[in-house]
Amino acid sequence: MSLPPTRLDLRGIPCPLTWARAKVFLEGLPPGSLVEVVTDDDRSARDLPAAAEAEGYVVIKTEPWGAAGAVAITIER
Repeated sequence: MSLPPTRLDLRGIPCPLTWARAKVFLEGLPPGSLVEVVTDDDRSARDLPAAAEAEGYVVIKTEPWGAAGAVAITIER
């Protein structure tokens, strides 16, 4: 049984700061941990999954989240 992802709410934070904050957060977790990064920045929603994969993380899914065009990106450490 796996634990649900930890949510990292980065709404209101512009790219590239979203990836910088997400990366620091991910590095503090044990391998296998899941993080759901929530962003409402269009550039972050587009670029963050590629940046995560380039660093060796696994992007599980990207999906709409809540209202106002936010996106949730689930990443495995």
